[in-house]
Amino acid sequence: MKAIFNDIVIAESERTVKVGGNHYFPSNEVNHQYLEESRTHTTQEGMGEASFYHVKVNGEVKLDAAWTYPNPEKKAEEVRSYIAFTDAVELKD
Repeated sequence: MKAIFNDIVIAESERTVKVGGNHYFPSNEVNHQYLEESRTHTTQEGMGEASFYHVKVNGEVKLDAAWTYPNPEKKAEEVRSYIAFTDAVELKD
């Protein structure tokens, strides 16, 4: 699975985890140079608190276009420190 933004592959993994229709990429298979921490945090029941990132590639920015659960609830432990992307980022199998 690849995550592509502005024609650049920002994440690539054969080990994504699919939860709730979202593909989560292992953090070490995401190119963090294209992510900038956001101040946005949300809480999803059953998942825990999500921390967001802005995605920035070649001058194009999508605010809050990626998120992670650094300390997920027990039933969401499989996505701890994995990163998912909004529809602003294209996913290709």
